[in-house]
Amino acid sequence: MSSVSDAFYLPMADPDVFFATPLTEGLWEPQTQHAGPPSALLTRAIERLPSTIPGPSQLTRLTMEILGPIRTGEVRVRTNVARPGRAVELVEAEMESANKVVVRTRAWRIRTGAIELPPLPQAPMAPPVPEAEATFRNPEWLHGYLGALDFHFVHGHFEVPGPAAVWTRLRYPLVAGEDPTPTQRLMATADSGNGLSSQFNFHEWWFINTELTVHLVRPPVGEWVYVDARSTLDRSGVGLAETDLYDVNGRVGRGAQSLMVGPRSG
Repeated sequence: MSSVSDAFYLPMADPDVFFATPLTEGLWEPQTQHAGPPSALLTRAIERLPSTIPGPSQLTRLTMEILGPIRTGEVRVRTNVARPGRAVELVEAEMESANKVVVRTRAWRIRTGAIELPPLPQAPMAPPVPEAEATFRNPEWLHGYLGALDFHFVHGHFEVPGPAAVWTRLRYPLVAGEDPTPTQRLMATADSGNGLSSQFNFHEWWFINTELTVHLVRPPVGEWVYVDARSTLDRSGVGLAETDLYDVNGRVGRGAQSLMVGPRSG
C-alpha cells in the first residue's frame, strides 16, 4: 500500500474499494472524513460510468446526501444509471463504510451541442488568485483535509466569522496515481462553504451540513476553484450555506448546503 501522504484515497485490489487516508479527515470528529473528498470520489465514479446519451454530455447537477459520519479507512463506491435517456439521464452513486451506506448521490447529465443564441452578457469573473497563501493562528486548521488544500483568501478567513471568498487548489491527488478532473477538484472544495462562512466559533457551535447540491452551467477547467461563500442562520437551529463557484475563466455554477446549527454542549 502506498504512503498515506500520497493522496486522499488509495486504490485497493477491488476497483470499487478505496482506503480513505488521514488527508480526508475533517475537524468535527476524529477519524471522520470531511465531506469534500467523498463528494469528489463519487463524482469520479459517476464520470467513469458510461453514459446512455449518444454523443457528448455534461454533468449539470450533483446532490450529495450525507447519511451519517463518514469514517476513514476502507470505503466502497457503487454507481448505476437510474433513468437512462437520449437527451438526459439520472445517475446514482453511493459510498459504503463498514457495510453501511454513508453518502448517496444523484446527478443529472444533459446532452450538449453547439446552438445559436442571441448575444449574452459576459459571465461574471472572479478576482485574480492572490499571491499570498493563507496563514493560520491555530495549527489545527492545517490538519487532514484542510491542510491538504492551498487557500488564497480574497476576503474573510476560516478563523474570522462571516462571509469569505477564497481560491483553492488540491495539493494531493484525489486517488493515488491519478490526476483529478476539474469537476472532481471543484466537488472536493464545494463542501467547504459552511466552514468558510461560519458565523460562530467552531469549538463552541455545530454548523454541520446534511447535504451538498451543486449546479453547473459548464464543466470547470484547471486546478484552481474560487469559492465565494455566505451563510444564513435561523434561531430554529437551521441554516443555509450558499457558494458561488468559479474557475479561471469565470463563473461555473453554485452550491448550497442545508445546515444543522446548535451549541456543541447541547
